[in-house]
Amino acid sequence: MNSELGQLMNQTLLYPFVFVAAVIVIFSFLGAIIYYQFLAKWVPEKLASFVWFIGAAFILFKCVDNFDKVKDITKNWTTTGFVIGFIALIVMFGIIMGLMPSKRTSGMKKTKKNSSRPSKKQPLRSVQEKSDQAILESSFSRLSGAEFERLLALYFRDQGYTVHEVGVGGKDGGVDLVIIDQRGEKTAVQAKCYADRNHVGVGIVRELVGAKRNHDCILSLLITTSDLTEPAKKEADKFKVDYWHGAILEQKLKAWGKWTPTKQSTKTRAVEQSARDVIRRSQAEASASNEMICSCGAPMVIRKSKEGKQFRGCSTFPKCRHTTSI
Repeated sequence: MNSELGQLMNQTLLYPFVFVAAVIVIFSFLGAIIYYQFLAKWVPEKLASFVWFIGAAFILFKCVDNFDKVKDITKNWTTTGFVIGFIALIVMFGIIMGLMPSKRTSGMKKTKKNSSRPSKKQPLRSVQEKSDQAILESSFSRLSGAEFERLLALYFRDQGYTVHEVGVGGKDGGVDLVIIDQRGEKTAVQAKCYADRNHVGVGIVRELVGAKRNHDCILSLLITTSDLTEPAKKEADKFKVDYWHGAILEQKLKAWGKWTPTKQSTKTRAVEQSARDVIRRSQAEASASNEMICSCGAPMVIRKSKEGKQFRGCSTFPKCRHTTSI
């Protein structure tokens, strides 16, 4: 008697309830795959969540309206089939959770961890080497990496973006700026102020692809004053990373109208000429002593990494960051 009553309860309440839940989970599973694999770049996550809510509510109301049909479908379910189906639902739910972005919490933890460190160990980005006006009047060759990032921040703000300068003291983790358009779409920006012959390699592109999710970004943009190597361009195309190389970047900044690198004072030109003279003398001395010359024309000097390994680096660092192994 008790077993018959239990079977009746399962068929009347539990099995139909599980059936409705299974339909909603399957709907969510298919929707998550379609969204995160194909539509995440164009459709905001909030809109996708709203569409999912409407769809789930529609399924629920339809099942309630046709409750007798749902009971007919589930009346022949067996305990074994029920257990297998329940396990399958758990697996699908786990896949859905795996597809969803899950880096926000880790990002908050990193922020809290960084804020607990002594202030002496945090070189603040707000310490400016040049004023904004001086940066707007400087060519790429006269900008440091941090100043180049500030130039881009000024440009994007004027284009209507909200800009977050996320790199602190050069420890950007692959992302220098996070720009947000009027629709709330986030783009991770990596900026590389390189000499013309020092092209961006594949490693930089992969670093940006891996780091953009740390900042909850869907899109990514690599901006360099030089260019990308051919393998790096293929890698960028493969992972849908937009990139601006030197010519495109210069065209955009000049069209902006505020970047006027031709405005140089007599004092500035004298300083640059003096620097060029120093490089020429260094080149002559390097040639006499069989020293290596960097692609930018300056001599290479021997330095040590944090691990104590020796390498050759450009003597004009940080203006030029080209290195070679010994």
